[in-house]
Amino acid sequence: MDKVGLEVINAFITLTENIANSKTNILDFGSEDMTFYRGEIHLIKMVGDYPGLFSSEIARRFGITRAVIHKTLLKLEERGLVRKEQDKDDKKRYKLFLTEKGRLAYQYHEEYHDKYDKSLFEYMANIPESHLEAIKGFLEHANNLIQNHA
Repeated sequence: MDKVGLEVINAFITLTENIANSKTNILDFGSEDMTFYRGEIHLIKMVGDYPGLFSSEIARRFGITRAVIHKTLLKLEERGLVRKEQDKDDKKRYKLFLTEKGRLAYQYHEEYHDKYDKSLFEYMANIPESHLEAIKGFLEHANNLIQNHA
């Protein structure tokens, strides 16, 4: 492998280690009521992005068990962030929606990413599509490899 290839691999390993060892496990949007673990806020984002989806769909998309999703949903429901509606076609299933408070948390999360990810989006906007395809391919391959280490 050439020097640049090794530098890419090392940069990727550094990135994954930084993510794995991140100290930002909690996002605080200014009050105790608006403080979330990463899993909680990303579940809120998923429900906000796809109102009416089922917990089983969230589990599938995140690649985690329904029990973990259920436990987190119970906490979010108790905090008044998520509400459930019984499915008209299948009374055993519930559709998920954000409450007004949940939509506020969703909005804070979006603003957080707008603020901290803006430079990444600007950088990506200036990369030719052919290079983006190569980056995408690398990330997909690397993600598959990471699955083997989990």
